[in-house]
Amino acid sequence: MPARPDITSVLVIGSGPIVIGQACEFDYSGTQACRVLRAEGIRVILVNSNPATIMTDPDVADATYIEPITPEVLTTIIAKERPDALLPTLGGQTALNAAMSLVERGVLDEYDVELIGASAAAINAGEDRDEFKDVVERCGAEVARSVIAHTMDECRAGVDALGGYPVVVRPSFTMGGLGSGVAFNDSDLHRIAGAGLAASRTTEVLLEESILGWKEYELELMRDTADNVVVVCSIENVDPVGVHTGDSITVAPALTLTDRELQRLRDIGIAVIREVGVDTGGCNIQFAVDPATGRIIVIEMNPRVSRSSALASKATGFPIAKIAARLAVGYTLDEIPNDITGSTPASFEPTLDYVVVKVPRFAFEKFRGADPRLTTTMKSVGEAMAIGRSYTEALQKALRSLDKKGTVFHWDGPVPSQQQTAELLESIAVPTEHRLVDLQQAVRGGATIAQLHEATRIDPWFLDQMLLLEEVAQEVKGAPALTADVLALAKRHGFSDVQVASLRGISEDTVREVRHAFGLRPVYKTVDTCAAEFASRTPYLYSSYDLETEVASREREAVIILGSGPNRIGQGIEFDYSCVHAAMALSDRYETVMVNCNPETVSTDYDISDRLYFEPLTFEDVIEIYEAELAAGPVTGVIVQLGGQTPLSLAARLAKAGVPILGTSPEAIDAAEDREAFGVVLQRAGLPAPAHGTALSDEQARSVARGIGYPVLVRPSYVLGGRGMEIVYDAQGLDDYLQRAGLEPGGVYGTGPLLIDRFLDDAIEIDVDALYDGSELFLGGVMEHIEEAGIHSGDSACVMPPMTLSDTEIARIRRSTEAIAEGVGVQGLLNIQFALVSDVLYVIEANPRASRTVPFVSKASGVQLAKAAALIMTGETISSLRRSAHLPEADATVTDPDDPIAVKEAVLPFKRFRTIEGRVVDTILGPEMRSTGEVMGYDVDFPRAFAKSQAGAYGGLPGEGTLFVSVADRDKRAIILPVARLAELGFTVLATTGTAQVLRRNGIDALAVRKISQGVGAHGEQTIAGLIESGTIDMVVNTPKGQGARADGYSIRAATTGADRPIITTVQQLQAAVQALEAQLRGPFQVRSLQEHIAARRSRRGSVSESRPMAPVDDKETR
Repeated sequence: MPARPDITSVLVIGSGPIVIGQACEFDYSGTQACRVLRAEGIRVILVNSNPATIMTDPDVADATYIEPITPEVLTTIIAKERPDALLPTLGGQTALNAAMSLVERGVLDEYDVELIGASAAAINAGEDRDEFKDVVERCGAEVARSVIAHTMDECRAGVDALGGYPVVVRPSFTMGGLGSGVAFNDSDLHRIAGAGLAASRTTEVLLEESILGWKEYELELMRDTADNVVVVCSIENVDPVGVHTGDSITVAPALTLTDRELQRLRDIGIAVIREVGVDTGGCNIQFAVDPATGRIIVIEMNPRVSRSSALASKATGFPIAKIAARLAVGYTLDEIPNDITGSTPASFEPTLDYVVVKVPRFAFEKFRGADPRLTTTMKSVGEAMAIGRSYTEALQKALRSLDKKGTVFHWDGPVPSQQQTAELLESIAVPTEHRLVDLQQAVRGGATIAQLHEATRIDPWFLDQMLLLEEVAQEVKGAPALTADVLALAKRHGFSDVQVASLRGISEDTVREVRHAFGLRPVYKTVDTCAAEFASRTPYLYSSYDLETEVASREREAVIILGSGPNRIGQGIEFDYSCVHAAMALSDRYETVMVNCNPETVSTDYDISDRLYFEPLTFEDVIEIYEAELAAGPVTGVIVQLGGQTPLSLAARLAKAGVPILGTSPEAIDAAEDREAFGVVLQRAGLPAPAHGTALSDEQARSVARGIGYPVLVRPSYVLGGRGMEIVYDAQGLDDYLQRAGLEPGGVYGTGPLLIDRFLDDAIEIDVDALYDGSELFLGGVMEHIEEAGIHSGDSACVMPPMTLSDTEIARIRRSTEAIAEGVGVQGLLNIQFALVSDVLYVIEANPRASRTVPFVSKASGVQLAKAAALIMTGETISSLRRSAHLPEADATVTDPDDPIAVKEAVLPFKRFRTIEGRVVDTILGPEMRSTGEVMGYDVDFPRAFAKSQAGAYGGLPGEGTLFVSVADRDKRAIILPVARLAELGFTVLATTGTAQVLRRNGIDALAVRKISQGVGAHGEQTIAGLIESGTIDMVVNTPKGQGARADGYSIRAATTGADRPIITTVQQLQAAVQALEAQLRGPFQVRSLQEHIAARRSRRGSVSESRPMAPVDDKETR
C-alpha cells in the first residue's frame, strides 16, 4: 500500500540532550526519518532541545523547534502547527514518555492527532511490565518470575515470594537501566529499590528472580501492516546477563547458538511483535538463555528504534529508521527498495558474511570515587564498532578503535606468575571496564578455559578464541624471523603493526616496511546486506587481509574526512556534526570519503558521503586507506581539524608520511598546543596571557607554582575536555594533585610537560568561534559564560549574543582573534577562550580546530560554520563564500538588537555514578569536563531563554516551594538580592546558621536548619541532608567553600542530585535562575521555529537569501 493520503504533516519528537543510555543513535535515526518523510511530500515538524544534532539543522525538517521536550511545550507546538500525526518511536525513551503523557492528558484527541509508528496500547504492552508478561505468556514463552512493588514493605515481601536473594530490581518507564540493580541482601534492596521508586514515572518497581550468568541475546525485528515480519539481525552479548547490554561487548550475528536455538528465538520474537501489535516499525527484543538447561526467558522489548537498532543498521547495512518511517506512513516491506542493492526489497532479510563486534567506552576516570563495577545500570558514554572476517580480527580492531590507553591486548612485561594469575581470575569475576584485558593477561599466565568460565560465565567459545589469540601471539614472538606467513597470520587475527612490533621488540615503522616489502596490505570489502549474492551500489567498506579488494576506481578528486571515533566526555556528537557538514559541503566538487568507527553517528550513515570506511582511527589504518584511495584515483588531501583531538593527534605523522593535510598545517596546530611557541605568538600580537610555566618534574612544578602564586590551574599537555585539569589553592593541594596524577596510566608527564597557569578568580569567560582563510577573519560567534572562569567551558552554561559585553569589547575581541589566527597560521576554524578581568582581556587558550560550540553557534546565528570551514580548507576564501551566499555580509561584530538570545546548558550524568556505598559522586563542577550533552534555550530575551534551557536540561525550576541556601563567605553579600526576590515570590527560605544570620539581618525571613556535621537534634530535628532526601526541599543553592570544607557541601549536593532537585552552585547561576523564574511566572513559553527566526533575521537585514535550501533527500541516485 502506498503512502497514506490522509497524512500531510507529521510531528517528530527527538531525544533531547545526550545522556548515558541515549546518545547520538537517535540523531541518526531521526535525521534519516525526516529526510524520508519529506521525500514523500509530507511536512515535517521536529521538536528537539539538543543543538548539537544534524536533525535540528534548519534544512532537515520544514519546521524545527529547538525547545524543551515537555508536555506543555509540545501542546503549544501542536496547537500552532496542527499536525495530522505524531511519530514518537525515533526519539528514544524521552519521545515515548512525552507522547504517552500527551495521550494521557487528552491533547492528541483534542487536536485530532494520530499516533503513528506504535499505538498507545502497543507502547504500554511493551513498557508496562505486567502487560508485557501476559503478552509473552500468551505467545507460549516465559518471562522471569517477578513481583511488582510500590513501597519498601512490598519489596521485602516480594523477595520472600521469589525464594530469597539475589533479586533484580527494575523501575518502570526508565531508560538505560536507570535505577536498576541486583540486590544480594537487605541493605542492597533498600538502596536500589529506594532509588528505583524515585526514578520511575509510576513509582513502581519490579523485583524478579536472578538470571545472572545466563547468556544474553537480542533480536532486531520489523513488521508492517500486511503482517510481514523480518528479523534484521541477531546480536549476542559476550558478557553474560548482569551487565547492561549497552555496557557489554556484543557481536553480530550471534555466534554460539545452534540453528535450532536461533530458530526458537526467532519464533518467539515474531510471535511477541505480532501479539504486542507493533505493525509499523522496528522493535528490539532481549532474551536470556540458561546455558545449563536451555530454558529461554524473554527479558524485555522496546517498541521503538533503540540503541541496538543503530548497531544493527550499521552492522547489516539495513537502514531500520528509514524503513520504519516509510512503514509508519502506510508502506509495506515488500514495496520498499533496499538502498544498498537497489534490486531487492526490504522484505529480504539481510545475511552477513563477516563478523561485527561492538565495544563500549567508559569515563570512570572523570568521576572520582565512582563504583567501577558494571551492573544493569548503563554507564558507558560511547561505543566503537569494527567489522572483520573473523571474531578475533573484529575484536582486536574494535579494541584499538576505542582510542584509549590500556584497552588493547598487550604482551608487555613478564608473563603473570601463578599468584598473579590467581589474582586476575579473582578480579575478572566482577565485571569492570578492564575485564577483557585482565582476562587476556590471565590467559598469558596459563589460566584454563574451565577456570575462566568459572570466574566470568562467558561462553567457552569466546574464551577459546582468547586462547587462539594467545597462540598466534606466541607464534609471532617465537618465530626465528618475521616471515610473510607469520605476518599474514597475525594480520588475519587483527594484530596491529604496533602489537607485532612490541611482540618482536622492533619499531612499528620497521614492521610496516617489512609488511610492505612482502606486499601484505589490507583489501577493502563492502557491506552489502546480502553476502555478495546481489551487486551492491553503495560503497560501505571494511578492511581485511583477504585476496581481492572492492574499492572501485574513480575519476574525480577525493577528500578524506577523519571522524572522531567513539563518543566520550569532551569529544562527542558536536565533532561528528562538523564532519557531516564537511561531507555535505564538499560533495559537489569532490568524492567525499569518511573514515570513522562509531556506529551511533550520522557520519557513519552510508549515504552521507560517497564512500564510508568503517575503520579504527589509528595511523596504520588511516595510512592504508589513504594509499588504497590513491590507487583508485587522485586525492586532494585529508581533513583532520573537524573530528576533535583523535584525528588531530595523527596530523603530524600523516604529514611526515607525505599525506597532504588540508587547512591549518600540523606545524600551526603544534604552535597553538606548545606553550612557548604560543607565548611568542601572543607577545608579537601584544596580547596578555595569565602568568604561566611548564614543569617536567614534581620539584619543578612546586617552584613554578610558587613563582606564579596560588591559586593555579594545572593540566597535562594535549588533552581534550580538560582531562586531569584542576584548580589548586595551596602547596598542599598541589602535592595531593601530583600524587593522584602520578598513579594514572602514563603518569603526570606522559603526554608532555605539565602546564601551570595563574588561575584568574572572578573572570568573565568568553568563547569565540571564528573562520580564517589566511588573510581575512569571519567572527562566527562570541559566547559569554554564565558561570565565572574555572568551570570547564563544556560544562558551563553560556549565552550568545553576549549579555554584558559592549560593542567596543567585541571589536577588541575580534582584533585579538585576528592577531592570533594570523600568528598561528590558521586556515579554517579557530576557537579561542578569553578571560576578561577588570578591563584586561587575557587569552586562556586557542584551538585551531572545530570546537564543541560550532553547532550551537551555527544554530543561534543561522550561519553554517563547519560547511564554510570545509570550503576554506579546499581553497575558497571568505570573500568568495560571501559571494556564493555561504556566509552573510556581516559577522558577529555587528550586533542586532532584535536578535533572539540562545543559552546553552550542559547536561550532567552524576545520577548514574555512585560510590560503592550508593551515594552520588560529587556534583561540583571544575575545570575538568564531565557533561555528556547539552540543550539550547532560544527566546526573545535572556530570562526566557535561560528558563527554557533549564527546562530542557532537567525539567526546569520550581515555581514555588522551599529553598535551601548555604554559601561560602565570599558569596554572602551577592546572594542577598536574589534570595530576597525569591522570598517575595513566595518561596520558604531555609539556610545553615551562618547564612541564615546574614539573610535575617537583611530583612529576609530565613529558618536555620541543622548542618550534617551536627547530626539529628535531640527532638528528632532533621539535618539538611535528611530534609533533602525526604523531598521537603524543592531547590538548593550551595556554593563550595574552596577545597577544605568539602564534606558538608558534598553531602548536600549528593543528596540533592539523588532526590532529583535542581542545584545551583554559583552566584551567577542563582541570579540567572531568579530572572528565569520571573519569566516563567509571566505565562507559558512561547515557541518559534528556527525557520521563522531565520526569515525574521533576513527581513531585518533586507538581504538576499543566506542559506540555500537542501533537497529533501540527498541520495546517491539524485546526484
